[in-house]
Amino acid sequence: MVNPWLAMASGADPAERVRAVCRAHEEFLTEGAVSPAVRPVVADSWRRSASARVAQDGLAPIDLADAELEAYRADHPLARVMPLFRELLGTFAHDGAHLLAVCDEQGRMLWVEGHAGVRHQAERMNFVAGARWDERHAGTNAPGTALTVDHAVQIFAAEHYHRAVQPWTCAAAPVHDPHTGRLLGAVDITGGDHLAAPHSLALVQATARAAEGRLAAEAPRPSGPRVRLTALGRDEALLVTDGRRLRLGPRHSEIMVLLAAHPEGLSGDRLALELYGDQADRRSPVTLRAELSRLRRLVGSLLGSRPYRLCAPVRADVAAVAEELAAGNTHAAVRAYAGPLLPLSEAPGVCRMRRIVEDDVRRAVLACGDPELLRWWTRAPWGEDDLEAGEALLAALPAHAPGRASLLPRVRRLRAAYGLDPGVRPGATSAQRTGL
Repeated sequence: MVNPWLAMASGADPAERVRAVCRAHEEFLTEGAVSPAVRPVVADSWRRSASARVAQDGLAPIDLADAELEAYRADHPLARVMPLFRELLGTFAHDGAHLLAVCDEQGRMLWVEGHAGVRHQAERMNFVAGARWDERHAGTNAPGTALTVDHAVQIFAAEHYHRAVQPWTCAAAPVHDPHTGRLLGAVDITGGDHLAAPHSLALVQATARAAEGRLAAEAPRPSGPRVRLTALGRDEALLVTDGRRLRLGPRHSEIMVLLAAHPEGLSGDRLALELYGDQADRRSPVTLRAELSRLRRLVGSLLGSRPYRLCAPVRADVAAVAEELAAGNTHAAVRAYAGPLLPLSEAPGVCRMRRIVEDDVRRAVLACGDPELLRWWTRAPWGEDDLEAGEALLAALPAHAPGRASLLPRVRRLRAAYGLDPGVRPGATSAQRTGL
């Protein structure tokens, strides 16, 4: 059986593969259909890239530079294993005209090292330290896709979503904190078509496992469980306890999110109200107790009762966003905001939390006025119909900035949809909320 994470089957002709994927890429961009010649992992990534409106002619944005970059990566956990990455991949990268790249969990490049000539070529597409190479900003690429699917993957030539990246081939593997299971980032090898072979994928996978082993040996195991709850942008929350990863069902996700937000605990009646709203009186208490009993079988002693509560500190991603906003760190909050909280949930307590955090992030982005943050918001599914943000972005962009011309008709359409004069100069009425 062909390994779905490898770019090509053994013995395949690279030139023919490039031609087939190039045709499929053009068909996807023009018709929206994905040819069977495209691997499922790549097809799914193309669809995500299209949904995120990744521009075909744009460059990956620079998130960090100079002193800010130096300080951030010096404090990052992967800095402790960077000597190991250089030992295992550095010589291979330099001598073989490749690049060694290491990014954080948000896709920001922390280090890009290797052959000087290759590095110079890569700079033309902003494949540099500090640039953001997650799928949402750079489309399909090995480190960005590896982070999204949480698996090692090769991306070959025209499989890249962005045309400027298609001359390259890369292989990347995610790296996790061995104690908490938290995704720390990814290690990547980038170069020419000859990397589309099993050895490059195996090499980055082995390097990632070696790094996790080194981190396990160097970092003392914490006393007591360390628990993380990830629910932003996910229909089902991910619970990580002492490295054990557990995907929760929809109702259990809602319960964990609500209890994490109320460390003091909730009575059965209050929890029922947060989950069922006006239907709480019609629900038998046995129904809630049964859900909690099933949840306890999954999480064990983490779930307490009388009142219902979590018996260990839980680090929830929604709380992390709120903390960054409270500290005035808008860029950090945006990096942590992966999307609406449990977007399919209709539990009143969850809906209220979802609305609060989304509104808080939105207000911070508007107040910041940073064109990159405004662009991120207006491209996201939750912000694409936000007229005020669109007008703010138009006002923040220089007259001939890339993408401004395509933004203008979209803002005019939104103004017309909200019953406003589409001919009014964008930016002049940004104080009008238009119901948003």
